[in-house]
Amino acid sequence: MSSHPLVVGIAGGTSSGKTTVTREIAAALGEANIALLQHDSYYKDLSQFGGKQAYEINFDHPDAYDTQLLIQHIRELKSGRSVHQPVYSYTTYRRTNEQRKVEPKRVIIVEGILIFFEPELRDIIDVKVFVETDDDERVLRRIRRDVLERGRTIESVMEQYIATVKPMHLEFVEPTKRWADVIIPRGGENRVAIDLVVRMLRTLDVA
Repeated sequence: MSSHPLVVGIAGGTSSGKTTVTREIAAALGEANIALLQHDSYYKDLSQFGGKQAYEINFDHPDAYDTQLLIQHIRELKSGRSVHQPVYSYTTYRRTNEQRKVEPKRVIIVEGILIFFEPELRDIIDVKVFVETDDDERVLRRIRRDVLERGRTIESVMEQYIATVKPMHLEFVEPTKRWADVIIPRGGENRVAIDLVVRMLRTLDVA
């Protein structure tokens, strides 16, 4: 393992294709070389919101995340120590009793919609990639994902999108695009852009 792991941030709006891009990069560089941390795993437990019910919480606001714990885990991985990433349940809005052990690797990939928002987190990310996809396509993907994978109703997904997802995207996510080193249009469909990112990372002697 390199003594100086490279931290790669994959940001972008909800359902923009971040996970697909992350998966493609990991496969190209060798998954054995990758430590993956997902910002969504660091959602605060429902109990940390002062007795509020889930429907009262804006889960697309930066305050919904325990970003300091994510920062701590990145620093520990960079120092060669393993970490235990929380496992979050989208059904109960709580952290489960399980944890996912993440070992230090040559490349640390951090994925999430707001990872470029917090300066302290942004400053420890070496390569910043923003995945950009048409808004209509993202809405359709979000509905499909939340209904099929998270047990939500179409009505609840649409209400949440209008109430918090879209306004928070415009206020907090979209502006962070200016910090990106690379912007990937069309998300995971853009093989050319993904290949270029992989080549760039290889020039940094990570694989």
